[in-house]
Amino acid sequence: MAEPVAARQCWCRLCQYLAAGSATTNIIVPRDAVTLDGALSDYASVADSGNAMHRHFCPTCGTPIGGYAEVRPHLYILRVGTLDDPDRYPPQGTIWTATAPAWALIDRDKPCLAGQPPAVTPPPGTA
Repeated sequence: MAEPVAARQCWCRLCQYLAAGSATTNIIVPRDAVTLDGALSDYASVADSGNAMHRHFCPTCGTPIGGYAEVRPHLYILRVGTLDDPDRYPPQGTIWTATAPAWALIDRDKPCLAGQPPAVTPPPGTA
């Protein structure tokens, strides 16, 4: 797997549903650099950003794996909890803080955005 182009937590309402009330913690990697073994189910929906999203999950146990936005199909958003070593990619910032509950623990020493960030771009030659 290639190095992520971003690592962050997301507090949008849909991610809160996916994470049972908390934020999701994700890395964004070039999609062609990700190899996923086993069957995945796909759930298509529209995110708070307005982007059409495809979210992948294990059809056996329901574990959220990741997904991608149709406007950026070359990037894959991978849930950090699926990695063998989740400590390897700590969040670099937090997005959708405006929709986080009042009790949310948000690291204000790292970049925070109230909503959707600008699109990330993979380094040259990786997408």
